[in-house]
Amino acid sequence: MSALAKKPLQVYLRRDQVEPLRSLAQRRKTPMAELVRQGVDRVLAEVPVEEDPLWDIVGLGDSGLGDLSIEHDRYLTEWETEANQTWTKRSS
Repeated sequence: MSALAKKPLQVYLRRDQVEPLRSLAQRRKTPMAELVRQGVDRVLAEVPVEEDPLWDIVGLGDSGLGDLSIEHDRYLTEWETEANQTWTKRSS
């Protein structure tokens, strides 16, 4: 991983975590920071998709159309047709 792809973060470990982590890093010949990153990756991989903050955007807008999720193509086509008709009238 390149240095530019990393962001510094200060983390305080419990005393009982430091020496085992240091020992593991030495055995694996890898930096302690890499082991911490791997641990973070594991924790994040276990997060249920429902807890993804991206889901917070669901329901932010309300079109007033109860069937928008089913008929979105039809609504987009109608909107585009109306927009083109308006443009044609203006340019005539």
